[in-house]
Amino acid sequence: MTDTFNPGDVKVVSFDAEGTLVTPDFSYAVWFEAIPQRYAEINGIDLEQARKAVEEEYRKVGDQRLEWYDVGYWFNKLRLGMPAPVLNRCKSQVCYYPEVKEVLESLGKRYKLVVASGSTREFLKHLLHEIEPHFGKIYSSITDYRQLKTPKFYSKICQAMRIEPEQVIHIGDNWQFDFLAPSKIGIQAFHLDRKQQTNHENSLASLLQLKVHLID
Repeated sequence: MTDTFNPGDVKVVSFDAEGTLVTPDFSYAVWFEAIPQRYAEINGIDLEQARKAVEEEYRKVGDQRLEWYDVGYWFNKLRLGMPAPVLNRCKSQVCYYPEVKEVLESLGKRYKLVVASGSTREFLKHLLHEIEPHFGKIYSSITDYRQLKTPKFYSKICQAMRIEPEQVIHIGDNWQFDFLAPSKIGIQAFHLDRKQQTNHENSLASLLQLKVHLID
C-alpha cells in the first residue's frame, strides 16, 4: 500500500474481468479450441493444421491492436460465420476464482462495483453471467470506446460515472492495462499477481487482500 491511499475517499471499486474475476478457461476454449475446430471444418483440413494457421494469424496482429480482442473481427477475417453459436458452445468453460463471490458480496455493501474490461461485450455476456448483478456498470474498452485500456479509457469511464479518479480503485492482472494505465490519471490501482511473480507494493496475490484493505 502507498502512503497516500485513503480508503475513506473511495466510492467505486473497478475490476478487470478475465484473469481477475474469471479464469482464462472460456477464452482459451474459444481462441485455441473452438475457432481452430471451426476453421478446420470449413477448410477441410485437420485440426493441427488449422490450429497452426489460426495461431499464425493471431501472431501477425499481436495484443497491442484492437483486432486481437475482437472475436467478430476474427470470425470475419477467417470466414467462420457468426461467432454467437461458437461462444455459446464454450460457455460451460466459464469459471470464477474461488474468492470472487465472497469479495463482491462484501465490497458491494460499501462501494459501487464496476467492471472495466478489455474484453468485448460478446465475451463479457458469458464471462459475467453469474456475477453481473453485483455491478452497477460494465465497461468494455473495445466495444464501448474502440480502444485498448489506456489512461484515456479510464478517464472516460470516470467521466461517465461523474466521479473523480481519486475516488476509484481498480484491480486487474495486466501490469500495463490494469496498473500503469489507471495510475497515470490518479486512480489507485492494484496489480493482481496470483502467481506472486512481482514484489511491488501495490501487487496483491488474491482479491481477498483487497477486501482486507477496504473493509477489515
